[in-house]
Formats: sequence, C-alpha cells, structure tokens
Amino acid sequence: MSPPTWVRWLLLVIGCVIANRLLNAVHMPAGGFIGPMAVSITYGVMIGGLKLPRIGFKLSQGVIGVLIAQTLTMSVLFKILDSWPVMLIATAITLLLSLIVGIGLVRYGGLPGSTAAWGTTPGAAAAMVAMAEESDADPRIVAAMQYVRVVCVVLVGALVSHYLGVTDNSGGGHAANLPASLGALGSFAATLGVVVIGVWIFDRRLPAGALLGPVVLGSVLHLTGVITIVLPQPLLEVAYGIIGTYVGLRFDRETVHNIARALGKMIFASLVLIALCALSAWLMTLLMHTQFITAYLGTSPGGLDSMTIIAIDTHADVGLVVALQTLRLFTVVLVGPGMARLVARFARPSPA
Repeated sequence: MSPPTWVRWLLLVIGCVIANRLLNAVHMPAGGFIGPMAVSITYGVMIGGLKLPRIGFKLSQGVIGVLIAQTLTMSVLFKILDSWPVMLIATAITLLLSLIVGIGLVRYGGLPGSTAAWGTTPGAAAAMVAMAEESDADPRIVAAMQYVRVVCVVLVGALVSHYLGVTDNSGGGHAANLPASLGALGSFAATLGVVVIGVWIFDRRLPAGALLGPVVLGSVLHLTGVITIVLPQPLLEVAYGIIGTYVGLRFDRETVHNIARALGKMIFASLVLIALCALSAWLMTLLMHTQFITAYLGTSPGGLDSMTIIAIDTHADVGLVVALQTLRLFTVVLVGPGMARLVARFARPSPA
C-alpha cells in the first residue's frame, strides 16, 4: 500500500529543500531551481504519481517576471535598443544552428519526422507542444524532447556560470527581507498584485505570458515610480523550487519509455547545440563588448525562465539575456511551423 499523497508531497519537498541547500553550499548558480528539478526528475521516474498544479507554475513564473522588472532600469533599456541589430543576428544564428541539429536528429535519431521536428524547435516548451499537437505530432514525445533540452541547457549553463565566476553586477535584482513596516507590507502587497494581475491578463495572450506579462506590467509601474518592488528571499526560493519541481515532474516512467531508444541521441544533440550556441555567444561578445556569460545565457536554447534565474544568480546582464531570449521566443512562434515542416522533410522514409 502506497503512502498517502500528502506524505509523498512532504517527502518530495524535504528532498528538494536538501538538494537546494547542498547546491547553495557549493555556490552552484540557481541551486534553488536545479536542486528541486533534479530531485523531481528522480522521483518522477522512480516513483511517480505526483503532478504540480499548473497555476502554481504560472504564478511562480510571474514572481520571476517581477524580479526581472526590478532589474530593468532606463540605462539597461537604452543599451538593449542600441544593440538590436546584433540581437537579430544572434537570434538568426541560434535558429539556424537549431535547424541544422534538428535535421541531424530527424535523420538519424529514429523518431517520427514531424514529432522530432517540433521537439528540436528552440521555443517555449508549452507553446511548441500545443503547436505540435495541432500539426498531428505526438505531444508527449515533443514535450519530452523539449524538456530534455531544457534540462541539458540548465545544467550546462549553471556549470559554465559557476566556473566563470561572474562578479560584475550590471543592475541585477535583489531580494528583500520579510516586510516588517506598514510601508514595506504595502509594497509587498502591490508586488503580489502585479504578479497575479500580470499572469491573469497576459497568460493566454502572449507566448510565455505568465512570465512576460508581469515583466511588462512591473517594469512600467516600477520605472514610473508607482510601486516599489519588494520580493522577500523566501518567496523567491519558493518560486524557484516550484518551477524546478514542475519541470522535473514532467518526466515519468511512461515519458522515459516513449523516448528511451532515442534519449542518448537527444542528449547528444542538445549538447552539440549548446556548444554551437556558445561559439555564437563568443562572436557576439566581440560585436557587443558584453560579458561572455551574458551572451551565452542569451543565446542558449533553454527556457526563458530558467536562463533568467541563472542570469540573476550570476549577476549577468539580466536585461540583455531577457531581451535575447524573448526575441527568439517570438521569432520561433512566428517561424516555428515553417521550421518544423522543413526539418520533417529530411526524415527517413518509413520502411514498407
């Protein structure tokens, strides 16, 4: 007889907290995200049976969105505007590299053409899965492929960030203590209001709207002085943990079984794409005179939320990372169907 659901959740939470503390002890960037993700992947594959409510994931993305808004000063925005030609080039290079790797995986990875094509498209995982389902691809395999790539990008990104040891803070957001005064409580309540309203208004209206909505709303209110953003450290830890747990629990025995034969090739393809994007990031640093870690996180084919978390923890140029990731996200939503059809054309014909 299996233990009650609340006991399983309690054990998972304890495991996530322990992993978080261990990674923080060795100064691993985004340990509050990576630790729970690793524990949840292990739990989902070995035991399974738990699913995090989607609303918790959306609101946690909203918290990260407001944290991003806190980092966006006018100087950061002007820098982004000055750099848009290079950003367009970087986005085009990332998509071209993804296309090449996708063709290779479709040709030699042993997966159905249209399914593999959508799985290798570097956009928001949820958006890619929804668009793939409309194109009659297998949404389960597409989701698994998207999240395998996200996990690879997150782990490699965290390791790169850890060993590069970025110390220059270019305006990153900061966590506050728990609000004690009446004014701080009011600012904290206003911040939570921005999270909830931003998610509610933009979630279904924009790709990654639960993240970008609070970024837009929070930035406007913060830059105009209407509110002061207050984000206590415990709230950020919970948000990081929920996002990591949500990604981790997407992996279960059925998912692994569906992709088992091609899992090694998926991981290899993800690592090749990461290496190629790192090369394009190096070229970008020559054109923009920015830190390599900023260019690397901005061009990495990972999730907008996860790359932002790492950027914040490593004090990279968060505004530039968000701008690059957002530009690629919207570009992929626009050109994704065409990319998927092109990649699918290179699939090997099914044996008669």
